[in-house]
Amino acid sequence: MSKSGLKILIVSQYFWPEDFRINDLAHGLVRQGHIVEVLTGMPNYPGGKLFPGYRFTRPHQEVFRGVTVKRVPLIPRAKGRGRNLLLNYLSFALSASILGPLRCKNAYDVIFVFEPSPVTVGLPAIVLKKVFRIPILFWVQDLWPESLSATGAITSKPLLNLVSIFVRFLYRQCDRILIQSQAFKGPIQSLGVSAGRITYYPNSAEALYRPETIDAAAPERSQIPGGFIIMFAGNIGEAQDFPTILKAAESLKMHPDIHFVILGDGRKYAWLESQVAKRDLGTTVHLLGRHSVASMPRFFSLADVLLVSLRKDPIFELTIPSKVQSYMACGRPILAALDGEGARVISATGSGVACGAENPHGLAKSILELYNMTANQREQMGIKAREYLNANFERTLLIERLENMMGKLSGGN
Repeated sequence: MSKSGLKILIVSQYFWPEDFRINDLAHGLVRQGHIVEVLTGMPNYPGGKLFPGYRFTRPHQEVFRGVTVKRVPLIPRAKGRGRNLLLNYLSFALSASILGPLRCKNAYDVIFVFEPSPVTVGLPAIVLKKVFRIPILFWVQDLWPESLSATGAITSKPLLNLVSIFVRFLYRQCDRILIQSQAFKGPIQSLGVSAGRITYYPNSAEALYRPETIDAAAPERSQIPGGFIIMFAGNIGEAQDFPTILKAAESLKMHPDIHFVILGDGRKYAWLESQVAKRDLGTTVHLLGRHSVASMPRFFSLADVLLVSLRKDPIFELTIPSKVQSYMACGRPILAALDGEGARVISATGSGVACGAENPHGLAKSILELYNMTANQREQMGIKAREYLNANFERTLLIERLENMMGKLSGGN
C-alpha cells in the first residue's frame, strides 16, 4: 500500500501558535509527503485572550511549516471557567461546522480529529464527513463525560447523562476511534463502540524533546536554585492536585536544599502563588511561569527529578498524561504522584518512582528516596525511561502507523 500523497484534514480546536502535540504531528505528516490542512480556531489558549496579531475573524488562513491552517472565529475562553469555557467550546463547534465546508474543499482522503477536550470538536468533523463523504479518525485524549465529572466542571447527573448521549452519537459517526491509553477501551466500548473500531495509538514526544547538556552560562541556569530539583512542567489546574504537592513541600522544610520548580500557567496559578506565600514556601517552591515548549528540554536537563501529578479519580487512573512521554524523551527520572496506567508504566519500566495520587506523605517519602539515591542511580532511571519511549512511543514509528491507518481507511492500495 502506498503511504504517500494523502490529502489529510485535521480538525482541532487548538493549533499553532498554541502549544499542542498536534502541531508536531501535522508537520510530521507533511514531511512524509502528505498534503495537510488544519481547521482550527483563533489562538487563545491558555491565556484566554486572542494572541497578538489575531482578531475575531482574521487571519482566516496561514501556513505553518508546510501545513495550511484555516481558522474560524470563536469566543475566547477568558479565565477558562463556567459560561466562558462553554461558550468557547460551542462557538468553535458552531463556526467550524458552518464555515468548515466553505473553507475546506480540497477533496480530502481522511479527516483526523484531535480531541484533548472538548469532545465537541467532533461536530464539525461530522458535518464535513456528511458533506464530502470522508472517513473520520477520532483521536481520544480525554474521556467525556468522565473528565467533566472528575474536574468538577459538571456535577449534575442529568447533564452528564446528556453529554454521554452526545458522545455516544459522536463516536457512532466516526469510522475509527484512536485511544491514547489502553485503559480507555472499556469506557468507549460501554458507549456502543465495537472493539474492532478502537485502536491504541499513544502519544509520542515532539522531536525537540531529547536529552540536553547546556553550558554554564545558559540563561536557564540563572532561574534554577542550587540543590536537589524536583521540576513540574505543564498546566496548573484542578486535575494536577497542587494541594498534595504543597503539603509534601511543607513536610520537607527541614531539607532546605530540596526545591520544587514549577514551569507553567493555568486556572490555579494565582491560587498556587497565594498558597506558596501563605505557607511560607517561597524559599523552596519556585514559580517560573510559562515558558516556550522549545525551552523545556533545556530546563529539564537541570532537574534531578521530573514530577507528574493527578488527582485521585477513576478517570485519571485510565490515562497516561502526555507529559510522561516528554519527560521520558529527555532521559530524566520521573516521580509520579498518580494512580493507574501512568503510574504502572513508570514503575514497571524502572523509569522512576510512583507514590499514588493525593498522598502527601507518600510523595514526600518518594522524594526522599530519590534524594538519597546516587546521581548514577537516578541517571539509570532516565536511561530506562528513554529506552522505553524509543521502544513504545517513538515518533517516526507512530507517524508511520498513523499513515497506514489513514491509507487503509481512505481505500488506498
